[in-house]
Amino acid sequence: MTDARAPNPDAQALATLLDLSRRARAAGSPQELSFLLVNETHRLCPYRQAALWLDGAGVTTLSGIVAIEANAPYVHWLGELFAVLTRTSLVTPVPLDEHSFDDEIGRAWPEWLPPHALVVPVPAAGTLFGGGALLLAREASWTEGEAALLTEWVAAWAFARAARHVEPLWTRLRRTLRPTRTSRAAPPASPLLRRRTTWIVIGAIALLIAPVHLSVLAPADLVPVDPALIRAPLDGVIERVLVTPNQPVAAGDPLVEFDRASLDNRLAVAREALATVEAEYRQKAQQALFDPAVKAQLAVLYGQVTEKSVEADYLAALARRGRVVAPRAGVALLGDPAEWSGRPVVTGERIMVIADEHAVEVEAWLAPADAIDLADGAPVTLYLNAQPLAPVSARLRSVSHEAAERPDGKYAYRVRAALVSGTGHARVGLKGTARIEGPRVPLVYWMLRRPLAAARAWLGV
Repeated sequence: MTDARAPNPDAQALATLLDLSRRARAAGSPQELSFLLVNETHRLCPYRQAALWLDGAGVTTLSGIVAIEANAPYVHWLGELFAVLTRTSLVTPVPLDEHSFDDEIGRAWPEWLPPHALVVPVPAAGTLFGGGALLLAREASWTEGEAALLTEWVAAWAFARAARHVEPLWTRLRRTLRPTRTSRAAPPASPLLRRRTTWIVIGAIALLIAPVHLSVLAPADLVPVDPALIRAPLDGVIERVLVTPNQPVAAGDPLVEFDRASLDNRLAVAREALATVEAEYRQKAQQALFDPAVKAQLAVLYGQVTEKSVEADYLAALARRGRVVAPRAGVALLGDPAEWSGRPVVTGERIMVIADEHAVEVEAWLAPADAIDLADGAPVTLYLNAQPLAPVSARLRSVSHEAAERPDGKYAYRVRAALVSGTGHARVGLKGTARIEGPRVPLVYWMLRRPLAAARAWLGV
């Protein structure tokens, strides 16, 4: 009569399977999962050695060892063994022994593993995780019941791995790019051009050699075209500026008044001196009618009259210049008028600019490091700070032949570009960033131009 209290081996195996599945779901790291598979599986089926191989990572875990040495002979031999096994699709557990291989792997089998082994495939979890294989080795042969039990446990382990952990991106990418092999000796089933790796390489090469416009960025602003420069007509002190910044003016409107007190005094003295010399000249001319000796003095007096007359005319002309007027219609471009009041200036010093508000062009400053070959008429796009969503289109007109020093102390090339017709919102003084297009170059050159230039300057080659 059968004792109902005797342990049932099938029930114990099922309970162990459920417990291992629960522990796999509760594992906190991939390392803990792998350790559980190669060590705790012994509770289901006894074995002496176990090894876990994962697609894209190789041999990751060995039984009884915390950390494996990738260059160890045993690990290297296992890698070759799994490489041969995974060249064919593993669907069901496969029993192995030293006679399953007729090469160096079979001859070295007794040195590394017991006589009998079972390879249980680890199923892939969709596109997130690749598959793998679990190798269990012992002295006794494996039964079909044990193989079925191990298959169920490994499937539960793979599900827990996919549900709880994320595979490294590089491992996933390497597995995706690696071509699938069907057998150890047979060539790939699909032609070379149908491989994903080949198509990816061809696409990457095509992308790198795709022609793109070489472009550079430069700070820029809108400046007037052919402006009228208002310069100081004489040495003196500005009394006041009669216009405000951006004020419209007409031709002949007064712009600047100089302090003419000193100049008027000099003019009055010169006129008095001229009157004195003229009176003396007339007196001597009357005396010369009766005294021939006086005639010799007339030439000297006439020269003095001419000299004083020229001096008075010059001072009168300077006095008229003391009030500067606009040479043409436009807007007055200058700084703070209060800064000019009482300021001494010299002849030729720039005071302001009279320009047409809408006759403007782009002026950009190109850094020497960004100096590329620019053809006349190259497209220039100005992105204004005040209107970033309304770029201004222009065409390259000129580039200075040498770099000039800017107020900030940096050197740059001056670039001028004429606006394309139809740009109505551009006005003098707006600033922004100009994008200047150069010739077409391969994308790889566009990406590596600056790094190569920096490396060349650093290496000195």
